[in-house]
Amino acid sequence: MAAHLSYGRVNLNVLREAVRRELREFLDKCAGSKAIVWDEYLTGPFGLIAQYSLLKEHEVEKMFTLKGSRLPAADVKNIIFVVRPRLELMDIISENVLSEDRRGPARDFHILFVPRRSLLCEQRLKDLGVLGSFIHREEYSLDLIPFDGDLLSMESEGAFKECYLESDQTSLYHAAKGLMTLQALYGTIPQIFGKGECARQVANMMIRMKREFTGSQNSIFPVFDNLLLLDRNVDLLTPLATQLTYEGLIDEIYGIQNSYVKLPPEKFAPKKQGDGGKDLPTEAKKLQLNSAEELYAEIRDKNFNAVGSVLSKKAKVISAAFEERHNAKTVGEIKQFVSQLPHMQAARGSLANHTSIAELIKDVTTSEDFFDKLTVEQEFMSGIDTDKVSSYIEDCTAQKHPLIKVLRLVCLQSVCNSGLKQKVLDYYKREILQTYGYEHILTLYNLEKAGLLKPQTGGRNTYPTVRKTLRLWMDDVNEQNPTDISYVYSGYAPLSVRLAQLLSRPGWRSIEEVLRILPGPHFEERQPLPTGLQKKRQPGENRVTLIFFLGGVTFAEIAALRFLSQLEDGGTEYVIATTKLINGASWIESLMEKPF
Repeated sequence: MAAHLSYGRVNLNVLREAVRRELREFLDKCAGSKAIVWDEYLTGPFGLIAQYSLLKEHEVEKMFTLKGSRLPAADVKNIIFVVRPRLELMDIISENVLSEDRRGPARDFHILFVPRRSLLCEQRLKDLGVLGSFIHREEYSLDLIPFDGDLLSMESEGAFKECYLESDQTSLYHAAKGLMTLQALYGTIPQIFGKGECARQVANMMIRMKREFTGSQNSIFPVFDNLLLLDRNVDLLTPLATQLTYEGLIDEIYGIQNSYVKLPPEKFAPKKQGDGGKDLPTEAKKLQLNSAEELYAEIRDKNFNAVGSVLSKKAKVISAAFEERHNAKTVGEIKQFVSQLPHMQAARGSLANHTSIAELIKDVTTSEDFFDKLTVEQEFMSGIDTDKVSSYIEDCTAQKHPLIKVLRLVCLQSVCNSGLKQKVLDYYKREILQTYGYEHILTLYNLEKAGLLKPQTGGRNTYPTVRKTLRLWMDDVNEQNPTDISYVYSGYAPLSVRLAQLLSRPGWRSIEEVLRILPGPHFEERQPLPTGLQKKRQPGENRVTLIFFLGGVTFAEIAALRFLSQLEDGGTEYVIATTKLINGASWIESLMEKPF
C-alpha cells in the first residue's frame, strides 16, 4: 500500500493494486528465474507501481537496460523484454536475440508491450526472423499511473505532437482505455463535459467502448460525479508562462521526472568543522517529491514567496519539540519522547532538504534576468505591447540565450495577441534562424501548425475578450493567503482551471460567447446509471470531478485545482489526469525537430 495514494476522496491504491496484480500474473506465466530487459523510458513510470522487491518475489534476479549487441551474461531461465511498441526498439531486441550464444543453456524469451501490442512491431520482428523465439507476446495496459492521491498521468511524452501535428489518435485511444479502466474500478461517471476536438474524440471512443461491452453492467457505486475532458490547445497560454508555485519552480529549474528530482549535491553535503570544503559529493542528490512527505504536501502548491515563512515556522516547532527532552523527567515521559523521535528526525531531515531547495530556487528567482523575463511575460498576459517586437526578446536572441527560452516568449506573445502581425512574425523568425541556425525552420513550422506561433488572421485580437470575461488577469494578488487561483502565476489565472471553476459554478451557459472563441466544440454527455446506483448527495458533500488534460498539464494548474478543492464553499473536489506532466520547456522541446 502506498499511503499517499489514499488520502483523498478517491482511493487510487485500488488502481495501483489492479495494475500490480496484472504484472504479477504475467511474471508468474514465465516459470523459473527471470531477467528483465527494460526500455529505459519505462523504468521511471514502472517504479511508481512496482518496486524491485515485488519483482524479486516473482523470481526476477537481474535487470538490464535495452541496448544493442549482446545481452549481459545472466544465469536465468527467462529473458523478458518490457518495451513500448516502437519499431526502432524491435531492431535492438532482434539484435539481442540473434547474438544469444547458441552453445550456452537455452533461455526462453518473452516480450511485454506497454501499453498495447502492435502488429507493426510483431511484423518487424517476423521480418528480422526472431518472432518465433518469443514464447509469450503480451500487452500490459499501463494507461494511467497514479502519481499522488489526486493525480494520474499516462506519461506519454509525444501525445501533444501526435494529436495536433501528426493527426495520430493513438494516445487518445489509450486515454479512453484508461478512463474505461477507471470506470470499471470506480463506477460509471454519470456526466461527461468536454471542450476541444480531442476531447470530443475521446468521449466518442468511450461511448463506443461502453456500447461494445454491453453484456456486463457496471454495478459499482460511482465515485466520480463528473468527467471534464479538456484539450491542451484550448489553453495554449498557461504552460508557456513561468510557474511560480514551489513545485512549479522546482520543475521549471530542475525538472521533475516521475516524481523524482535531481539537484546539485553541494547544497546537501553535511557541513563538518575544519573541512575546508574538500571531498564534496559529485553525484546529483535525488529526492522523491510527493505528499507522503508531510512538509512537501504543505508547501508544494504555495506561491514561492509564501514558502519561506512556512519553513521558518516549521524550524521553530521542530527545535521546540527537540527541547522537550529536557523536560522529560519520568520513565513514562522519556519513553514517550523516544517513541516520537523517528518522526521528529524525519521532519528535521525533510526541513533541511526543503530549506536547501528553497535557497537554490531563490538564487534563480532573485536574479535580474528572471525578473526581466517575468516582467515581460506579465505584460503580455495583461495585454501590454503584445502587437510589436519586444526589445527583451530581441536582446535575448542577440545574446544567444537558450533557444527554448526565446521560443517560449515569442509563442507567449503570439498567443496573447491571437497571432502576430505578419511583419513582426517574419522579423522574429528571421532573427531566430540567423542566430540559432536554419535547421530550426522545421521547429518553427511545428509551432505554427500547433497554433503557438502564427500570423494573426481576420485582423482581430480575441484574447482581451477572453481575458476580461474569464478574469484571467488579477492586479491585486495575495500570494501569502490567496483568495483566487491567480496566485499560482502571481496575477494570471490559468484559463484551463478557470473553465473548470466556471463549469462547477454557475455552469458554462454563462460563458457561451468565450467558448465559441476558444478552439474546438464544447459538449455534454450523460451516461445513464442503473436504478439503485444513482447518487443522493448529502447536504454539504462535495462533488468529485475528474478533469483530464489531453496534451499535458503543469504543476501550477494542478496547484490551482487543489486550491479550488480546498475552498470551504467550493462544492467540488478535483482528481487530475493527464497524458503527460509538462512545463513550458519540456513542452516546446517535444515540438522541436532534432537537427540531423
